[in-house]
Amino acid sequence: MAAFFYCKSGILGNPNNPMPQYWDNVENQHITTTLNSTPTQTKHSITCIFFVPCSAKLNLMKEKKDWNPLTPDEERIIVRKGTEYPFTGQYNKWDEQGIFVCRRCEAPLYKSSDKFDSGCGWPSFDDEIPGSVKRIPDPDGRRVEIVCANCDGHLGHVFNGEHFTPKDTRHCVNSLSILFKKA
Repeated sequence: MAAFFYCKSGILGNPNNPMPQYWDNVENQHITTTLNSTPTQTKHSITCIFFVPCSAKLNLMKEKKDWNPLTPDEERIIVRKGTEYPFTGQYNKWDEQGIFVCRRCEAPLYKSSDKFDSGCGWPSFDDEIPGSVKRIPDPDGRRVEIVCANCDGHLGHVFNGEHFTPKDTRHCVNSLSILFKKA
């Protein structure tokens, strides 16, 4: 089965430049390869950080000009760093297999296998797709905000030390910040 993988590379001088590639018989494994851009340039390492079967048909990482339009509620949360009321979000009790992507730019953020019910009223994940989420300490130092690494859209907050899962991490995410893509 062919698999689609999402890579981050420094080849174009921009570490956030996505490079979609297709390979056959690649699934759920970590791949690092080295390429020569031109005979005069040095080799560049490309590390794959995300794998899904091609049949998932995900739209990966839209450019800013192609970002999804946001409703006023979505903008309040994603752009102005708001919070939806607990137990009201579409994905709080969601239990299907697939990938959660950023609502604004559709960058892959979380696998459904990392979602768990923390009872907090918001979707909770104990891991993110590597490189997809940035952590920013709140100005008061009490919490750590999480944002999409591609578009800086507000997702929620991350908490450690609560012992909900063996990974001991809880990404508390607003449902309005994410979209679900069935695998």
